[in-house]
Amino acid sequence: MTQPPPFPVEEFRSRLAALRTVMAERQVDLLIVDQFEHIEYFGGHRPTAAIYQALLIPLDEEPVAVIRALDAPVFSEMSWLTDCLAIGDSDNPIKVVAETILARGHGASAIGVERDSHFLTVNRALELQTRLPDARIVDFSGIMWEMRQVKSPLELACLEVAAEICDRATAAGFDVALAGVNEREVLAAMTAEALRSGADNQFLGTLVSGARSAALHGALGHRTLAKGDILHVEMAPQFHAYTSRMMRPKSIGAPTDAQIRTATTMIRIQDEQFRAMKPGAEAKEIDRILRGGILAAGLRDSYTNVTGYTVGLVSVPRSTDFTRAFLADSDWQLKQNQVFHMYTWAGGMAFSETVVVTPEGGKRLTKMERRLFC
Repeated sequence: MTQPPPFPVEEFRSRLAALRTVMAERQVDLLIVDQFEHIEYFGGHRPTAAIYQALLIPLDEEPVAVIRALDAPVFSEMSWLTDCLAIGDSDNPIKVVAETILARGHGASAIGVERDSHFLTVNRALELQTRLPDARIVDFSGIMWEMRQVKSPLELACLEVAAEICDRATAAGFDVALAGVNEREVLAAMTAEALRSGADNQFLGTLVSGARSAALHGALGHRTLAKGDILHVEMAPQFHAYTSRMMRPKSIGAPTDAQIRTATTMIRIQDEQFRAMKPGAEAKEIDRILRGGILAAGLRDSYTNVTGYTVGLVSVPRSTDFTRAFLADSDWQLKQNQVFHMYTWAGGMAFSETVVVTPEGGKRLTKMERRLFC
């Protein structure tokens, strides 16, 4: 597989410049970044979640990372930044963050925080305010998520690699998915192929079979595949932390005529949805095509889930990004080079693709044939 190069310093500096423009508009002097997707997006470093870590971004100075000392070698290897403060596991990271802010002259500044962060717990936020009594705390929630919506050419290249891994790994799994084979053997084949192809995450996909095939988020069991089963597979590999997704069903043995008709109808409706995914399209109209079509075809009695959502750079504790999601009342418009995981399911079968918005409509990055395999 042809793999894109690492992100150059120029791309990180461009991201940082865009962020500082927003900071200036909101009169934020220093931003505390602690969601791991944003630490990696702006700093290039992928921290671990064992202790609190943060990236401090002043409006007009170089950023400084407060990192776990144990991770210092990884920081040096991954990040384009040079200014970091490595702390021991016995140190109080919030205290260190506050002291660093004070030492750099920002004790009375307007300080932006990610109030929607999993890592800025209530206790940590209160402690930070206590240690910075003269600072004006500004909510910066949601802003960096919005900034990451439109993908750069190199980001798209990473997503294309992840999409190809989806294709390869699913095909490898389907090759061994036969009656008499334990479903764990199928996932093992998929995982091995994904890792060989360049995936850099450990949780690579979901696999359920038989009566549980409609449980799209079902836990892996110990079933032995049997004739008449539908095997549900969803691959979710990451490449340089960028994830693509794809779902496919396989019938163990010959599918029924009803299953073939259901699969064909789902694919036809979803293809219509993809064709409409152009810049400027209303998200609720894109959703209506799929949601309304599936209900009108009688394939489901109700449709409560989204029909697609954002994909891109992800990190713990999240596995998905719902910054943008397709619902019946979604009030936003599509932009060129946004990327989404678009999916539908009915009759114990699911089909999904990683799709980029283009002027010609949604372009599939995942390329595997769209059919009920058998």
